[in-house]
Amino acid sequence: MDTYFMPYWNINSAVDYLQWHAESSSHQRCARYVREAIQRGGISLMVMYSARNYGSSLICTGFYEVSDANPQKGDVVVIQAIANHPDGHMAMYDGRIWISDFRQQYGFYPGPAYRSARPPYQIYRHD
Repeated sequence: MDTYFMPYWNINSAVDYLQWHAESSSHQRCARYVREAIQRGGISLMVMYSARNYGSSLICTGFYEVSDANPQKGDVVVIQAIANHPDGHMAMYDGRIWISDFRQQYGFYPGPAYRSARPPYQIYRHD
């Protein structure tokens, strides 16, 4: 019988990595920064071209969908595309704010265009 072991998930290592590497403003590399933070936490995601497509890769590695009522440290949000932002967005919650390639001071939507459009999103968690 084959046994599959889920990877060990170290939330603190992932969040610490993201906090340390976050820029002061967006550099259009949200998926890369969040993926690398997750990898530092012990989970390797399949590389996707667009942030909006990372949901399936997260699910395949043991993350699961949650509501957004009470985000927890290590939660990952995947946001769908909007006009002029065809790749969507992703970020991780550090227990206080959402961080992608920069510290997002106004919630998980990364900027005014996203906050105005309010595109669909999904939050993922790994225990």
